[in-house]
Amino acid sequence: MKASTLPVYSTPLPKTSNFSLHLLPMASIPTLSSTLPTLSAHSLSHSNPNNHCTLPPTSLFGTRITLLRATSSSHSLPNTNCRATSATVSFSLPTPKPLSDTPEKTPKWSERGIKSYAMGELEARKLKYPNTGTEALLMGILVEGTSNAAKFLRANGITLLKVREETVGLLGKSDLFFFSPEHPPLTEPAQKALDWAIEEKLKSGEGGEINATHLLLGIWSQKESAGQQILATLGFNDEKAKELAKTIGGDV
Repeated sequence: MKASTLPVYSTPLPKTSNFSLHLLPMASIPTLSSTLPTLSAHSLSHSNPNNHCTLPPTSLFGTRITLLRATSSSHSLPNTNCRATSATVSFSLPTPKPLSDTPEKTPKWSERGIKSYAMGELEARKLKYPNTGTEALLMGILVEGTSNAAKFLRANGITLLKVREETVGLLGKSDLFFFSPEHPPLTEPAQKALDWAIEEKLKSGEGGEINATHLLLGIWSQKESAGQQILATLGFNDEKAKELAKTIGGDV
């Protein structure tokens, strides 16, 4: 059997990550290596002065592989997925009109409020609903879980599992082959609940942000909506709403 010679590559292969691969030909009879060496960070940084690291012939055809460290420094790009999601949700939420005299005092949605809204959208998608309703916003508050509104609901026995069970019992299950949009549009009661939260914050004349407590009270203000009916079924009433309203500015 005649020994085979590997072809010579005149140009290096495309760079991958921090290293570029160069195949150097070695005329040899095909052999299999019994063991494969491991490549450590120490061997890469202290292999030789020219910043090359040459591995012994361990492949099937005895090809020697040379790893060449890229000359330019590599910096990992920042993770922008979270930022993009927050920006999308922020643009979806209604915002109050800027005050002409004091625009810097115009209230904005708090971080917990934005997360509650985002989790509400996610709950609507999990249930394969075509829209984000007041029931989804209510579940979003409980999924976020760290706001005063969520803590108040749990203290009164209103949990995510109970709300989800009541939601399916009230609205039913979606078709198996239906898929919700990435951002299910708001139902009319849900839009009114968000508008109520903004108006209530503006009426107070106080500083701070529009938080999840405003959102929960906005859901309760929409009578006959799915979220309001579920809250009433689970024991929430006007007295508890007034009790919650006393701490409306404490969710910092």
